[in-house]
Amino acid sequence: MKSRPVPDYITAAVEGAEAKQAVDLVLLDLGEHSSFTDYFLISSARNTRQSQAICDEIEQRLAKAGCRTKHLEGYHQGEWILMDYGFLVVHIFSEKARGFYDLERLWRTARKVPRDEVG
Repeated sequence: MKSRPVPDYITAAVEGAEAKQAVDLVLLDLGEHSSFTDYFLISSARNTRQSQAICDEIEQRLAKAGCRTKHLEGYHQGEWILMDYGFLVVHIFSEKARGFYDLERLWRTARKVPRDEVG
């Protein structure tokens, strides 16, 4: 599958998740597989507070880049926070929820973007 340059706003989201120690961060390029988004950013958090902190950091960094969340759900429960930006959908899971929903398996045909291609 052909790689394409990762936009700066995707880099900002990845760096935001890393800044709050997101676990098992995966960026999927869905450009050839989806009509509703270009990328999935999937990560896990060790607890609800960390999930919320990751969400807050990503939201702040993307707001600085001029991007606003179109839809946010699951913030208060923290088991699965979904942030929809249109071009990017961020999934922040508890480790248990991530294993249950297994988005990487569902979207296994999408290219996993290596970290060295981001930023």
